[in-house]
Amino acid sequence: MSALAPTLQSFFTERLARQRQASPRTVASYRDTFRLLVSFVERETGKAPSALGIEDLNTSVISAFLDHLETERHNTPRTRNARLGAIRSLFRYAALRHPEHAELIAQVLAIPQKRFAKATVSFLTPAELEALLAAPDLTTWEGRRDRALILLGAQTGLRVSEIVGLNRGDVCLGAGAHVRCEGKGRKQRAVPLTGPTQAVLREWTRERGGRAEDPLFPTRTGRRLSRDAVERRVSTHTAVAARQQPSLHGKRVSPHVLRHSAAMSLLHAGVDTSVIALWLGHADIRATSVYLHADMTIKERALALTTPASVRPGRYRPPDTLLAFLESL
Repeated sequence: MSALAPTLQSFFTERLARQRQASPRTVASYRDTFRLLVSFVERETGKAPSALGIEDLNTSVISAFLDHLETERHNTPRTRNARLGAIRSLFRYAALRHPEHAELIAQVLAIPQKRFAKATVSFLTPAELEALLAAPDLTTWEGRRDRALILLGAQTGLRVSEIVGLNRGDVCLGAGAHVRCEGKGRKQRAVPLTGPTQAVLREWTRERGGRAEDPLFPTRTGRRLSRDAVERRVSTHTAVAARQQPSLHGKRVSPHVLRHSAAMSLLHAGVDTSVIALWLGHADIRATSVYLHADMTIKERALALTTPASVRPGRYRPPDTLLAFLESL
């Protein structure tokens, strides 16, 4: 094996697993980045991944890979920057083991993050959410599962990774009903459940059966749903819901939009943003400010509290002949 393969392996086993004790989600994200990277380099150069050296990953190759993510895989600049962050982490580790490649490593580490415009968050109105919840076919097992999943996501605001990671035993029904999950940074939290959500989950868990450690939302074969599978199911039901709710036409609805919808529902109810941050599992309350920007009703209420400026229409005319003379100069 070349220098890259053992370095990459020790990066995962020593740096991520032992030193940083990275979460499984972080390891999976880094794994996907390097799987895409070495596959791209193999396609471009014909070299097998195990035969690659660090010198094969120079700035032009890394830059071409980042362009490939955006142009061919249609990744967003945010995803592109996340992939670059994983590559930088590997190269910082490689700098300690391979000083002979110091110049190349420094050049790769100097590749900048891409700036991008932050769009206003998209969320569902109550009518749109009602149409989406009515879209799954409740005569099928998959339809009942999908309705429970969508309702849980829209009420609790769980991330899609948190939803697919739920086990049957993570749902506590009855007095103080809530769902427990583990979010980013291994932070555990409990999110309360409303009466309607609790009723749907009670029916679903009764039908789903199984042990406490089994996935809450499985496939037909009992395996855990993937993130891509949840994305596809939500998109499919959105297309059905758009027939009844025209505002959904052309609106891209993803599991993350369900998370935004939960946050906006809390904001409209007057819940403080610090509480919403705890509800969503945000590490920084500033991450919750995006919902304030998206909520036009809050801005309208703020405008109603202000006193409008009293300005008479018409052109300015000097009140004195001397001022008129000076204005005319």
